[in-house]
Amino acid sequence: MKSVFQTATTTELIQRINKLTPTTEALWGKMNVAQMLAHCCVTYEMAYENIHKAPNAFIKLMLRFFAKDTVVGDKPYKKNGPTAPAFIITETKDFEKEKARLIAYIEKTQALGEAFFDNKESLSFGKLSVAQWNTMFYKHLDYHLSQFDA
Repeated sequence: MKSVFQTATTTELIQRINKLTPTTEALWGKMNVAQMLAHCCVTYEMAYENIHKAPNAFIKLMLRFFAKDTVVGDKPYKKNGPTAPAFIITETKDFEKEKARLIAYIEKTQALGEAFFDNKESLSFGKLSVAQWNTMFYKHLDYHLSQFDA
């Protein structure tokens, strides 16, 4: 899997994002392109911002057993799979604002590097390895950029 900590991967992801326009249509799913960009930002918000409530101990345990392997494992996401409530974006979003936010998060992640994420606690899954953080970030972005043919 490509590494979000490598400049070449960051550049490629940003180039793919820059192919999107406010009118780019999804090949599958319910979100429009601005909602998708906002949705992708949630992963980074959970890593960097203190704006999402952590799940309670029971939910966290369930997430570790039933969702963690899907999110941080190498197996690709299935189209139209279930989405955690915090990631569901239904309101109108500003395309340019969300695009800029996502690019800034991608650049921040690459700049902080692997050391920042080594055994860093995730909001939902506990401590993750660098490889797990990378998989979570890259796989999610790749899935949604592919959803919009970028």
